[in-house]
Amino acid sequence: MKYIYLLVLFLGIDNLTAQQTSKNYYRTKTDSTITTALEEVIVTATRTKRQLSSLPLPVLLIGKKELEQSNTKRLHHLLNEQTGLITVPTFGGGEGIQLQGLSSEYTLILIDGLPLIGRTAGTLDLSRITVGNIKQIEIVKGASSSLYGSEALGGVVNIITDSPKEGFNTTLDYSYATHNKQDASINIGYKKNKFSIATFANRYSTDGFDLTPGDGIQTIDPFSNYTFSTKINYRFNKKTSLLLTGRYYKEHQEHNISKTISGTAEIDEWNTQLKLSHTYNSQWKSYLECYATNYQANEELNNTDENSNSKSFYDELLLKPEYRLIYTPGKKNTFIFGIGTNYASLNRTDFAINPIFNAPYIYTQWDGNVTKRLNLILGARFDYHTKYTSQCSPKIAAHYKITSQLSIKGAVGYGFKTPDFRQLYFDFTNSSVGYTVLGYNAVPTKIPEMQALGLIQTLKVPLSEFDNALKPENSISINIGMRYSPTTTLFFDLNLFRNNIKDLIDTRVIAPKTNNQQNVFSYYNVNKVITEGLEFNATFKPSNQLKISTGYQLLYAKDEEASKEFKNGEVYARNPKTQETFKLKSSDYVGLYNRSKHLFNFKVFYSIPNWKLNTNLRLTYRSKYGLYDSNSNKYLDAYDDFVDGYTLFNWAINKKIGRKLSLGFGIDNLFDFSNPAQINTISGRIIYSTLQYQL
Repeated sequence: MKYIYLLVLFLGIDNLTAQQTSKNYYRTKTDSTITTALEEVIVTATRTKRQLSSLPLPVLLIGKKELEQSNTKRLHHLLNEQTGLITVPTFGGGEGIQLQGLSSEYTLILIDGLPLIGRTAGTLDLSRITVGNIKQIEIVKGASSSLYGSEALGGVVNIITDSPKEGFNTTLDYSYATHNKQDASINIGYKKNKFSIATFANRYSTDGFDLTPGDGIQTIDPFSNYTFSTKINYRFNKKTSLLLTGRYYKEHQEHNISKTISGTAEIDEWNTQLKLSHTYNSQWKSYLECYATNYQANEELNNTDENSNSKSFYDELLLKPEYRLIYTPGKKNTFIFGIGTNYASLNRTDFAINPIFNAPYIYTQWDGNVTKRLNLILGARFDYHTKYTSQCSPKIAAHYKITSQLSIKGAVGYGFKTPDFRQLYFDFTNSSVGYTVLGYNAVPTKIPEMQALGLIQTLKVPLSEFDNALKPENSISINIGMRYSPTTTLFFDLNLFRNNIKDLIDTRVIAPKTNNQQNVFSYYNVNKVITEGLEFNATFKPSNQLKISTGYQLLYAKDEEASKEFKNGEVYARNPKTQETFKLKSSDYVGLYNRSKHLFNFKVFYSIPNWKLNTNLRLTYRSKYGLYDSNSNKYLDAYDDFVDGYTLFNWAINKKIGRKLSLGFGIDNLFDFSNPAQINTISGRIIYSTLQYQL
């Protein structure tokens, strides 16, 4: 009844309250297109302001208008609707982002250009990020280590927060949805003369949901979280300004592991930045940034008799000072020079030591218009490290405008991801099953100790193989594309991509144990992986009232060693009916787990200015994919079990009443799709209503 009442109110308001002059809402098609193009400015790709359409790199921009009209409240829901991106479940129930077929641990997540931490199992959980104070989201595809270093092997997602408008302004926002999901936020902004401040607070909670009633536990347990952030800017004069930002996040989650084990988990995260900007003259400008962030997670599980079952903790700290100098000798050339360091420490359950990393770096980039038609970017970065091999990350990108309607672009870059603390220092033994997992750097010390205690039968991997440092995972990323705009209201984007990834870090058995049938595992560099395919985007905007867009990704993601084994006839499968084994062909190899060959999205946004009303329909399609090897031959092949492809439809409608009040209504997963046996992140149809009030 809540939803019905709001919908009737929403649509029954007299449209006379929405009357505006045609001057405010109707422009020529040419003017509309020009205005949109000028607003599409992006900073993540080059760390300078660049118009999106002229960039030589594959970039997606999600603007504030789409954010508001889609009524999306959490970041992972929004990213899931973009071309070439798919959110995937992570360890612990969160969701990471898969980009161009690369796992979520290879995409760097930034807020206002600064990295988030807290990858407890290698992946950063995007569900903890609210979109309530976001101005736009910039997504750079392809290796971006030349500017951003580690974790940008696959790309970068930069979340840019809003800045206050002139004067005093406050916005209240509330959303209620199925499963008792409640999202409430307040935005307060003030700007006058040289001073501005923006404060944001958000609370999000849900009762969770249960896809398999009767088993005694919920699929997603209840949780609540809070986000607080502040951005203060003071301009001393026309040349110098100071920015101070702070953000705090806290989450409480109930955990019901089984009918006999339950507990709670707590997350506390904070980050802060001090940034001094100074313009020396028309050619020179500098930025001094000091950034600090801390992520803590604590979990306690108890048995039904209230005795402690287990406790775990995770405490990570990152300090990042950086100095950046920008030199612009003219309109055609821009040079960037940067130097900084990453100081990181981690105190965690089941670690051999409490590691500390200090990794200084330096980078440079030239962005130049060689001719009126040709734009070229050359960049490189050097990261020094004492615990693993230092890295040099070059990049080259070019954009050539053939005609006013047609342009081509290409980029080749090197990306890397350093071994994380877990892969280096883990020291964990499962008390109930008996297996042991050791970090690469923990092996030389821990294995002799286990041998002395008689816990090791024999070494399958000699300790001498652990003398050299574990290598960072690295990739050569290639993107070649074109943009064609036959009219000012229609454009097409095509991008061909290939990522050649080497030195992937995997696990292997290094020794069998004597007291049971279990093994000791550790990490090593072995696999070579290729992800390749194409991405296509089309947008049609005949007026400010209507926008239609569609996107498609074709993906092939395979392990080179596996491809060779299939080609050589070394892989077999068993017929489930006859139990006979047979040799598999090259065409039977499907590729990496949890990758879909086809991704598709389609969106229609429509507004009626005279009614102050807008509505949209958004659909996403994901083709079938495999989650595990069901026939026990180590690889995903055509005879394994697959998750069937599915389509999700999301619909939203928004109505503004007067100048201050806006109401929204929508349905996510309109046709109530669910797959309880294989997908635990889609709960079925979600009905919601929203209310926004501007003071």
